[in-house]
Amino acid sequence: MIAAVQAVRQWSRDVLTAWNHFWFAPAAPHTLALIRILAGLMLFYTHLVWSFDLEAFLGTAPWVTREASQAMFRSPYTWSYLWHLESPWLLWLAHGLALVVFAALTVGFRTRLASILAWLITLAYCHRLQGALYGLDQVNAMLAMYLTVGPAGAVWSVDRWLAKRRAAAPATPVPSIGTNLAIRLIQVHLAIVYLFGGISKLKGTAWWDGSAVWLAVANYEYQSLDLSWLGRWIPLIAIFTHVTVFWETFYPILIWPRLTRPVMLVLAVCVHGSIAIALGMPTFGMAMIIANLAFLEPAFTAAVVHACGQRLRRHAKPASSAKQTL
Repeated sequence: MIAAVQAVRQWSRDVLTAWNHFWFAPAAPHTLALIRILAGLMLFYTHLVWSFDLEAFLGTAPWVTREASQAMFRSPYTWSYLWHLESPWLLWLAHGLALVVFAALTVGFRTRLASILAWLITLAYCHRLQGALYGLDQVNAMLAMYLTVGPAGAVWSVDRWLAKRRAAAPATPVPSIGTNLAIRLIQVHLAIVYLFGGISKLKGTAWWDGSAVWLAVANYEYQSLDLSWLGRWIPLIAIFTHVTVFWETFYPILIWPRLTRPVMLVLAVCVHGSIAIALGMPTFGMAMIIANLAFLEPAFTAAVVHACGQRLRRHAKPASSAKQTL
């Protein structure tokens, strides 16, 4: 009996140790910084697009009125400053400042403040633009929220460059608990999204009979690349369909082991890359790939970015030498 109690206590200690290590072990900031740059670019671009018809969406006579937008929310805690901008010049000023905030987040200038403001601004646009949103905006809001948790500007940022000029930054970025916490929150949130997405697909007969991929690529509403030739390869369509639903359903399980993680990430790039290229949703596909970067090890991310930087510098040197010769 005593041995059993001791075994249970040891198991409980091991579980608690693993739990604490999962959430609170310090991590290097490179992966979080890469997500900051790419997610910041996505936020900047997707909000810049509203500029082409800003007043039609948010002006004094919008397609979705303020009253209708507010009525779509039952929670008294939902709020958007865009509900209260009556003047066109105030609207454009607020929109311009929002773009400045997203640009600051991308380059990592005053990153902590920029990340908080970017999240609040993203929520404000999501709350105001009900009826004109889709999954991309939800992914943007998710990433913006978790970028507020960790030091996303600890590397590859204007903040770090300024700190190095003041000799206030260490030679190498310091691992932190906040970085790990932010990455873990993205990972867990993403796993939950895929879990419910997979369960939802399992309810549809098209995913069971193998025709779902064909129904997607043959839909002219979404088609941006003609894949109708797949109609001659029925078994191939069925394979794509079943692999997709298997990947999404079991992603929350198979993404964690190191042995299966690369396979799941490659499939994520294939699935979301196909959505981006063939189904007319490039921004959504890229946003989901950006979110999946959370599962890259910081050392791997740093090595890849360093290698890419070296290659760009090697290509830039011959060009600069040629200009000097001329």
